[in-house]
Amino acid sequence: MSTRPTAGRAAAPGVDAEGAARVAARYGRTPAWRRWTLLGVVGVAVVVAGAWVGWTAWEQSRPLVSSAEPTYVAFTDNAAEVEFAVRLREPDVEATCQLRAYAEDHVLVGQLSFVPEIDDAGFVTVSVATDRRATAVEVVGCTAPGQPRPR
Repeated sequence: MSTRPTAGRAAAPGVDAEGAARVAARYGRTPAWRRWTLLGVVGVAVVVAGAWVGWTAWEQSRPLVSSAEPTYVAFTDNAAEVEFAVRLREPDVEATCQLRAYAEDHVLVGQLSFVPEIDDAGFVTVSVATDRRATAVEVVGCTAPGQPRPR
């Protein structure tokens, strides 16, 4: 008996067409519609998952409000003046920004939560009151309704 596949024969080694027919008669064959149904269901699931990932990536890449690192910081004994950029996706977004000031020994010496008043160039300048001289200011970020994570 030859194990080379030929037309009308099974390709498995050592199994001829007669053996394949016996196996099919004994155990039955899976109907073709089941395979196509499974492929269709998997295809729909992949398309839905891909659409969800795409939508999520698009929405997360366009926050309602975002802020940048400070471009100007000036320190006095009881305050720190900070200038940083704020970008609003829409002009009517009600944003809230938060800053923290730290002393030389890394202790929090002041913090400020405020509604930014953005100038024409897109910058905000504020002064943070401190308990003692600050050496660093952290722009925690800005939030908006529907965007709880500071950016």
